[in-house]
Amino acid sequence: MKFAGHVVLITGASSGIGAALARELAREGAKLVLVARRRERLEALCAELAAAGTEAIAHVGDVTRRADLDAAVALAMTRFGRLDMAVANAGFGVVGRVEKLEVEDYRRQFETNVFGVLATVKACLPEIRKARGRLVLIGSVAGYVAYPNGSPYSMSKFAVRALAGALDYELRPHGVAVTLISPGFIESEIRKVDNRGVLHPHAKEPLPPWLFMRTDVAAKKIVRAAYRRRREAIVTVHGKVLVWLQRFAPWALRLAGRRGARGRSEPKLFRDGRNDV
Repeated sequence: MKFAGHVVLITGASSGIGAALARELAREGAKLVLVARRRERLEALCAELAAAGTEAIAHVGDVTRRADLDAAVALAMTRFGRLDMAVANAGFGVVGRVEKLEVEDYRRQFETNVFGVLATVKACLPEIRKARGRLVLIGSVAGYVAYPNGSPYSMSKFAVRALAGALDYELRPHGVAVTLISPGFIESEIRKVDNRGVLHPHAKEPLPPWLFMRTDVAAKKIVRAAYRRRREAIVTVHGKVLVWLQRFAPWALRLAGRRGARGRSEPKLFRDGRNDV
């Protein structure tokens, strides 16, 4: 059990990658502090984990509020006396063409995807440094490859990648491992969340199901990378291909992106709170 006795805090833990990571880390022996905005889902997940013998605490909070994160860390210290790893997973995607979006849409994207990650790091870092532990930042292949109608999300994930790189330089000498996770398409609800961060559970999935990696498979890869203290893991094959092309054949991606921008239909997730893609 790779994380036996370790205490791990996960943000965005109520669904998708966050919930899958909670289950996988529980199987590896971790004690968990799970943070998200949806109380019912968090409590159901904690009950599921407790039934399997894992100590897990639900903390309802929003990563855009530093006080919520400080309270989650305090809860970990009160209950478990230590914090060994934090997974900054909470995030969502704002979509739309630049001329259709407002600056406020970009600001909202950065509040969660960038400043929420930074606030998670700041809240958890003092205890993680004491434990010579781990920080795991969930980025995206979109942090390497920008795409049409996705400038807010790509900008936010480019920023997370930059943060992870700087933190690795600063913290590795102190025994803290910083791992950037760059997923491609993973099963999750992110494509059913509108530009205000509101979930529409019955919205249509805009991409074919064969494209997605199962969350449990992704979680195993992420936990393995964190355990090995890797600097980065790209967890999907198509993600690895796209990053390789960006590094060694960027002209091919530029050509595909320009053609996609001309032919791609306008998404309807932004501002009107709908998902008709």
